[in-house]
Amino acid sequence: MLFGREPEDCAVPPKSDPAHVTQLTSLKFRTVKSTRADFSIDDLLLQVEAHAPGVYRLRCAESKVLLDDKPGARSRAHAEMLLARQEPAGELVVSSVAPPDPQGWRLTQGDIVLEIDTDPFQFALYRGEHCVLRSEFCAALGRRVAGDVCTWRLGLELDCDEALYGLGETSNDLDRRGEHLVSDQPQARALPLVWSPAGWGLYVNTLGRVEHDLAATDPDTYAVSLQDRIFDVFLFVGEPVEILNQYSALTGRAGQPGLWPMGVWLDQAPGLSIDSVLETVEQFRADGLGLDVVRLAAPAVCGFQADKAVFEWDTRRVPAARTMLTRFQALNMQVAAPTFPGVLADTALFNEWEDRGWLLTNDADGSAHRFAGNAMTAGRRFGLLDLTHKDVYKAWSERQRQLVDEGLGAPDCDAQLDIPDGITARGGESGATLRTLYPLLARRALFDAVAGHKTPQEGVVCSTDLFPALQRFPWQMGPRVPNTWAGLEHTLRCALSLGASGVPVQMHGLGSAGHPVASMTPELYIRWLATNVFSANFSFQGVPALLPQAFDARTRELVQHWLQWRYRLIPYVLGIIEDSVRTGLPVQRSMALAFPADTLAHAWDTQYLFGPALLVAPALHEGRDIKVYLPKGDAWWDLNTGWRYEGGTTWTVEAGLDTLPIFGREGHMLCLGPTAQSTGEFNSARILDEVWMFGMPEHSPVVMRNKIRVMQMQGSSYIKGLEGLRILPSEGLEVKRRGAEVRISRAR
Repeated sequence: MLFGREPEDCAVPPKSDPAHVTQLTSLKFRTVKSTRADFSIDDLLLQVEAHAPGVYRLRCAESKVLLDDKPGARSRAHAEMLLARQEPAGELVVSSVAPPDPQGWRLTQGDIVLEIDTDPFQFALYRGEHCVLRSEFCAALGRRVAGDVCTWRLGLELDCDEALYGLGETSNDLDRRGEHLVSDQPQARALPLVWSPAGWGLYVNTLGRVEHDLAATDPDTYAVSLQDRIFDVFLFVGEPVEILNQYSALTGRAGQPGLWPMGVWLDQAPGLSIDSVLETVEQFRADGLGLDVVRLAAPAVCGFQADKAVFEWDTRRVPAARTMLTRFQALNMQVAAPTFPGVLADTALFNEWEDRGWLLTNDADGSAHRFAGNAMTAGRRFGLLDLTHKDVYKAWSERQRQLVDEGLGAPDCDAQLDIPDGITARGGESGATLRTLYPLLARRALFDAVAGHKTPQEGVVCSTDLFPALQRFPWQMGPRVPNTWAGLEHTLRCALSLGASGVPVQMHGLGSAGHPVASMTPELYIRWLATNVFSANFSFQGVPALLPQAFDARTRELVQHWLQWRYRLIPYVLGIIEDSVRTGLPVQRSMALAFPADTLAHAWDTQYLFGPALLVAPALHEGRDIKVYLPKGDAWWDLNTGWRYEGGTTWTVEAGLDTLPIFGREGHMLCLGPTAQSTGEFNSARILDEVWMFGMPEHSPVVMRNKIRVMQMQGSSYIKGLEGLRILPSEGLEVKRRGAEVRISRAR
């Protein structure tokens, strides 16, 4: 038999079945096509599809539901929001398992095999001869129908030491095993992708509620429960980087951010005036400190008027919007401003749009729901625009585009609200589906406003919201954390966990205006800044005590030192983000993601791979001594000393405040730009200034608008695209230029 267990074991009900679902047990083969095999399972239809190489899609429901050739407009719209690639691109070879084993089936894609046992139904995934995942014995798939709610349960067995990564944001251990997450609870900060370094991943394709029991109930079982009329999951097989690649190709990849968002940001402190912010920007310029973007604080500085459907700047905060934008532009500064898809309650416009059906409504009486006030509305109650209504969606998106056309750099909007049950949108969405769908619609409408008229799409929308297919819409803002060493670690872990969940970028704050500032010592401030420099990006906080000017002269010198590093790194960082459009890989990559085979590396879960070329070990405590583990399989070059270290080794590095333990990965290059104070100073004809090499170059470098190519031949590397650049080779290598080509070879 396929799984080496005796059939009579099924007499013992699985202990990890809290939903008391009815297990689907009896499977019969029906038909096969080039990309799909159909089975009858009890009284349902199970479709297994080769969606892409190494990707299987499992769908189960009543036959009439799965075989419906004409799904409604609402179903099609939901499908397009979740999946960028609807049609399968794989090829499936189906063969039966011959006696003496019980009847079963092998569904093969190259060296990837999905084996299915028919009675009882269970499955296992193989890569070559190695089993990477198997379903729970006698409890692979269950179903329960209660009224209009259909709940499915998928049970997967876990090895005793198997780790689970992804599933959204966490400030704790990156291994999510032992947790229980509910997708539509905003506080859960959940995303739908989970993967294991053992070589498999899972994506649950639904807008409905999904509960992930990550061995919290049963220490040996990962149980997924989802509420939808169709059971629809994707199984991935491969290394984590391959899984992220396939996942992002399936659900959509990031848009381009452009150049100016890569510069340093400044967050306006709540209560401070625009004039005060401008004075801070001028001080940065006078001190020679890099800065590119100002992000205005809540409440929303633009919105619909109380008595008419006109979307305008709030004149109480921004008396003359055009003048404000002109003043910032004169300083080479872009502006991000908070906005919100709501209408203040008990106003003439609220009443008008309630009558028109443009607001989310209460099921009980059909009235527009009045939400409690929040920071965006300055505490005033509001109604939410029904963005499922195409006219409302279009109107709100077009109003945002007007602001962008006037000179606004980016909108800033958090719309992930705990929408109560009993509230329904025009499209019929309510409950968990509406809670999941709403922030997706809000972000998409804003991204359409910013980037929809550009080809390729380029631009950013600032938000902390998490939802399926989030990675399509940059720019993800980080958490507000205390001004402590623990706060620094918190924001770092959030970025690494989001990266493991398929989100390429998280912005960090250098401290937080919402927490006491007394604990922000000069040492912590510089260590935090240094870590932020080696990230996707970050923002200063506009509180006087958290600005560089609040610190002593030596600290200010260090701030300038690290900001110069930041602007020199921009071509590399933007190159990583541009690469994520093709690969789905994040800027900051956890050890488990980058080195799945090196289990020792996984324990070092606050150091990270920064793009493909650099390993960063941030300082998360006081003192100069920092421990770093260099993953095995590669050699590593210390950026500070130029020394080479073998992988699989642990070191204690003494790092002053002007350094961090940063190591270049052998075979890679780091391309640096010139020193600048803003991205407006970048010369498009000379983006790069210098190239650092870590051993013999083997890989083309990651860099914005990459035109540098490496070719190896007869023990040397030949590189095109380095004209006019300073080249710093590793010790033992020599550089010879031959016209447009550079030859790197061993020194004789």
